[in-house]
Amino acid sequence: MTALRRLAVACALLLAGSAWGGAGAADPLTIRIGYLTRAEEPRIPLTFLEPVVEDEGVQGARLAVVDNDTTGRFLNQRFELVEATVPEGEGVEGAVRGLAAQGIRLLVADLRADALLAAAALPDARAMLILNARAPDDELRNELCRANLLHTAPSRRMLADALAQYLALRRWSNWMLVVGRAPEDAAFAEALRRAAKRYGARIVEEKIWSFEDANRRVDTGHVTLQSEIPVFTQGRDHDVVVVADEADAFGEYLAYRTWLPRPVVGTHGLVPTAWSRVHEQWGATQLHSRFERQAGRWMRPRDYAAWIAVRAVGEAATRTNSADPAVLAAYIRGPDFTLPAFKGQGLSFRPWDGQLRQPVLLAGPRTLVSVSPQPGFLHQFSELDTLGDDQPETKCSGRG
Repeated sequence: MTALRRLAVACALLLAGSAWGGAGAADPLTIRIGYLTRAEEPRIPLTFLEPVVEDEGVQGARLAVVDNDTTGRFLNQRFELVEATVPEGEGVEGAVRGLAAQGIRLLVADLRADALLAAAALPDARAMLILNARAPDDELRNELCRANLLHTAPSRRMLADALAQYLALRRWSNWMLVVGRAPEDAAFAEALRRAAKRYGARIVEEKIWSFEDANRRVDTGHVTLQSEIPVFTQGRDHDVVVVADEADAFGEYLAYRTWLPRPVVGTHGLVPTAWSRVHEQWGATQLHSRFERQAGRWMRPRDYAAWIAVRAVGEAATRTNSADPAVLAAYIRGPDFTLPAFKGQGLSFRPWDGQLRQPVLLAGPRTLVSVSPQPGFLHQFSELDTLGDDQPETKCSGRG
């Protein structure tokens, strides 16, 4: 090492020591972020390759607090996550009031739509900024939108548009749509129908999955699937089988068993998603590895949405150098806010419906196939606004 380089290193260490010493000279500004969820039975995956996960969502929020603190140390800021879990079947109102009584004004909500609306409607929540990190329901961004709600989870229409753009690029324009029996399956199917119309596809045939769930781990279950699915998927010629099975009851069974040799896309096969373990671009492997060290598993979309929500607060605190929840909320909502989130560009919130603009991954089981918006789908302001409800389409009138 030359004398000049040694001098440079010494100066850098001296400056770093001064920065750390200054940060310790005064009590740090503390930013408290609430995290609210409701206990529920964990989903049992269709395959033993996937673990049963009981801490989905909160692990992303916890990692984001660590990330916020990493930057906050240099600005004399610290972050605290105040977690509240409502017992299964109980209302969230008491938990929201309890968080409000503790001074929480920034709340990450890992809740389904009904509980989220109940939380947002409380008088105690009027002074809160609530970040929806789970519910994909399009109504929350339209007729049921609320002024105190932002959404880090992508809407179903965003996911459907991301998939439809790719299918249009591939010229797979004739779809067979297979829909499950759960209410969430019907909701995603409606988003897919809208996307098909938007991007020039035709649903040549639509079928409702009506079979009783078979146990594929026994011989009779395997034989039943192998005999029923080819007959079920007979019909008009199509380019692709599009599946709406958010309940994860049958979609995994369709690939390699359809009557015609066609790709399976939607909730299974090629999946539009906010996050996937197969995503490796733009530094995503670094986030994967840190999350795996903390949680002992892969990051999932709910974890990522919660991570973004907490990181949004951290980014606002960095930019404003403030711990005032009102200042942070105003900055997050404002035109200058952008958040780096391992997707190749800064993310921001749409002012008309509170939805986070973000690229959507198109993930196969073992590799990332593409990322939407697709090339050629242009927009006068942001290509990200080709996914989901654009401003002229919004039915949100509750954000004034």
